[in-house]
Amino acid sequence: MIIINEPLSVSGSFFMEERMSKIILNESEMMRAINRLSYEIVERNQGIENLVIVGIETRGVPIAKRIAEKIASIEGPVDVVSLNISGYRDDQEIHSSASSNDSLTGKHVVLVDDVLFTGRTIRAAMDATIDMGRPAEISLAVLVDRGHRELPIRPDYIGKNVPTSKTERIFVHIKEIDGEDSVNIS
Repeated sequence: MIIINEPLSVSGSFFMEERMSKIILNESEMMRAINRLSYEIVERNQGIENLVIVGIETRGVPIAKRIAEKIASIEGPVDVVSLNISGYRDDQEIHSSASSNDSLTGKHVVLVDDVLFTGRTIRAAMDATIDMGRPAEISLAVLVDRGHRELPIRPDYIGKNVPTSKTERIFVHIKEIDGEDSVNIS
């Protein structure tokens, strides 16, 4: 018998990734991680005075809103800001900066993202945040920290550490965007 090994097509490759993926956080585990992040943020900031939760588009925004909702149930309402960093990325040719204003000046900003990998997204988010004023402090909350940093950036609040190889991928599914809550690795 002769077996010919041909490369998979793009759709075949995607199918294999989806078929071989493993759930690392289900809906209830995601909820617990977000609750834990919320309590840690309140505890470390000694309350919510001058606290602003900043969600990095796309999946960081609904996670930030969930954290803010949980914090509101614990301590009271906090502001939530949606942050588009596309003009700040160092892997794109077009760079722009937001007009400077004082909306975050003196605030304790918690940047929220779904997955921390190389750190480049967070670097861009910090640049965008500083263009919105001069925060008293910037901290970072991530649902999943998968390692492999290229920049000296570390999260202050972590939902789950997931050691990965560079070839593995993490897929975060958020109910508001994807219709379900889960985190998968493939």
